[in-house]
Amino acid sequence: MRMQALAVSAALLVCTGAPASAQDLEKKLEKKLAEKWINSPKWHTDYDTAKAEAKKSGKIIFGYFTRSYSY
Repeated sequence: MRMQALAVSAALLVCTGAPASAQDLEKKLEKKLAEKWINSPKWHTDYDTAKAEAKKSGKIIFGYFTRSYSY
């Protein structure tokens, strides 16, 4: 049991790696925002604006959420 816990701990340490800098995260964001699937339609980053646009156009709101696990 103890060996299994050590193996899991070691695996977690290997997977997490070094934390990304704010600059690295900004570069990843810019790269993601440049992708065609995210650039083709008009996306709103403000919920109230998206809600008003959805009401005006009769379309539903599609939410895309992401999170970085680097600190």
